[in-house]
Amino acid sequence: MPESTAVFLRLTTDRFRGGAAPKSDVAQAQTQLETTQVQLTDIAVQRAQFEHAIATLIGKPPAAFSLPRRPLDLRPPDIPVGLPSQLLERRPDIAAAERRVAEANEQIGIARAAFYPTVMLNASVGFEGSTFGNFLNASSLLWAVGASITQTIFDAGRRRATSDATIALYDATVAGYRQTTLTAFQQVEDNLAALRVLEQEAVQQRRAVDSAQLSLQLFTNRYKGGADSYLQVTTAQTIALMNQRNEIDILRRRMNASVLLVKALGGGWEVDDLPKP
Repeated sequence: MPESTAVFLRLTTDRFRGGAAPKSDVAQAQTQLETTQVQLTDIAVQRAQFEHAIATLIGKPPAAFSLPRRPLDLRPPDIPVGLPSQLLERRPDIAAAERRVAEANEQIGIARAAFYPTVMLNASVGFEGSTFGNFLNASSLLWAVGASITQTIFDAGRRRATSDATIALYDATVAGYRQTTLTAFQQVEDNLAALRVLEQEAVQQRRAVDSAQLSLQLFTNRYKGGADSYLQVTTAQTIALMNQRNEIDILRRRMNASVLLVKALGGGWEVDDLPKP
């Protein structure tokens, strides 16, 4: 867009020198060019910040990393129609919540085991005699093998309270696991819906860009022929630039939704990436 506004500035300047356009048209063309250049500079600042963020993610100093400029001809990856729910099992938060449920369930068994008596196997061997000489006789040998049982008769409800607290902790852990899973499903559905709606919006915006470009071309031709003032061209340029920026913003949002969908699924939508049982 800055290139086209520079071309219009030269055209308007030539028309002014030839007496076909007033000085105000030159001022308008100059203002349009400088405004566009300001927007371009602002985008350059944002691009540099994104480059630095990417460098940090891959473990490189920002000054040692750069991305070459490329035309905006990218499109989001194609999403399959059906996504298996097993993909969510790879998410760290779901896996951690699942293990916490298993741990809480194990604690219930430990708490309930405290209600049962403790059985201990004992064995003893020794000598029995009245004099030192009897120690050498086999009849003085004493041995015993058996089991002993110990159990707490009264503990003022401590074991019952411990068991109830463990069960309550298990219920809370299960509820947390359920909430984590529901949140994961919500994130997947949100980004799938965003991709579907933004794809339709991108088609509509593409038509708007084409219409704005056609309008700009028509007003340019009329201006060159002396049928319209430069104000019409300036208005058409502003509308065309606005629609182009909207189209780029929709593309950015589609890319963001694709990345967030990959994150929500725990690393993509390929079933082959699932861990083998």
